[in-house]
Amino acid sequence: MNGQRQAHCAVELAGESLWLLAHKAMYWPARKMLVVADIHFGKAAAFRALGVPVPRGTTTQNLRALDALLAAHACEEIVFLGDFLHARAAHAAATVAAMQAWRARHPRLRLTLVRGNHDVHAGDPASALRIRMVDEPHTVGALSFCHHPDTVAPGYVLAGHVHPVFHLRAAAGGLRLPCFLLGPSRAILPSFGAFTGGHAVRPGAGESVYVTADTAIFRIPP
Repeated sequence: MNGQRQAHCAVELAGESLWLLAHKAMYWPARKMLVVADIHFGKAAAFRALGVPVPRGTTTQNLRALDALLAAHACEEIVFLGDFLHARAAHAAATVAAMQAWRARHPRLRLTLVRGNHDVHAGDPASALRIRMVDEPHTVGALSFCHHPDTVAPGYVLAGHVHPVFHLRAAAGGLRLPCFLLGPSRAILPSFGAFTGGHAVRPGAGESVYVTADTAIFRIPP
């Protein structure tokens, strides 16, 4: 896989075949499931409520990104690995209306949210979105869906929270690219949200890094 640029990378975790997607999500073909971490709906609205001038349209951008994934992959369920809402300001009428309109376009899609730290403070999403709320770890087969990577769980942990990025120092001026960090017992997904920032990570022993760049994903050689 080293040196190859492609729209997804197939990996095996806990005996399951999973796809790491260039669009910063994971796909579980056997379950027709998308896994998305840290979408942070309403973060820009929360900043504006505090008087910080930030761009509008991030909710629409996030929803369009979800639509692109649903168009590309047979999907029956999306599991959100926490931080679906950024803060209580995410319950603003315009944000909720946009999410409800999106939900109406996908009435049969199952949505599951593993509560993250921001969800605790923001409160659960509007009931009209029909999202099943669960606490971490949420285990399905050999995989445990969590928000925090260090959660003790019975299965292989899939988590978010960190917003991992990898610094390519060899590039002119350097590049910070969203990445997946895969280890022996856990995988950390990149933040899916359009306005979320990132935390630089370095792989430890037994860990692999897969970076995403536009529509391509590739593994960083050890």
